[in-house]
Order: sequence, then structure tokens, then C-alpha cells
Amino acid sequence: MTDNVHMSPELRRDLIARLRRIEGQTQGVQRMLKEERDCSEVIHQLASIRAATRSASLALIEQYVLARLHSAPADKEGQGLERAITDILSVLTHAP
Repeated sequence: MTDNVHMSPELRRDLIARLRRIEGQTQGVQRMLKEERDCSEVIHQLASIRAATRSASLALIEQYVLARLHSAPADKEGQGLERAITDILSVLTHAP
């Protein structure tokens, strides 16, 4: 069974743009290594790439979880599951 994520065109464009920037960053790190740049500069760029990929991942995770939430039947309170998902996303956002 596949779990296709149906996302808005805006989110899709945003994620593609983020991934293109990340691609450019990784190419830049490769150039830095070829140029034998200082390790601290390379590490700084790798940290930026890690942050960018994490941010893109969280945006996609949020879309997936919310899509699954809206396709799931509501509980007796109608909001309990949504609050739980919001709390989970909050924890993921602040995770190291």
C-alpha cells in the first residue's frame, strides 16, 4: 500500500525550491573540499545543509500527518487526535 501525500501546489513548489538550494549548497561544499578550504568553513556549510534538510523534512512530515489526520475518523471529542498530532509536531520541531 502506498501513502501518497497530496500537497498544495504552493508547498510542492516550496519543497522543490528548498531542495534546489540544498543541492547548490552541497555542490558548494564539494568545491570547498576541492579548493582545500578551512575545515571550519566546510563544517559550517554542512551544518547549514543539515538544518535545511531538517526543515524541509519537517514541512513534509507535517503535511503527511495532517493529511492522515483529516482522512481519519474523528474521535468523541473531535479535537483530541488533532491536539495529539500538534503536540507531536511540536516535539519534532524542537528535537535535536
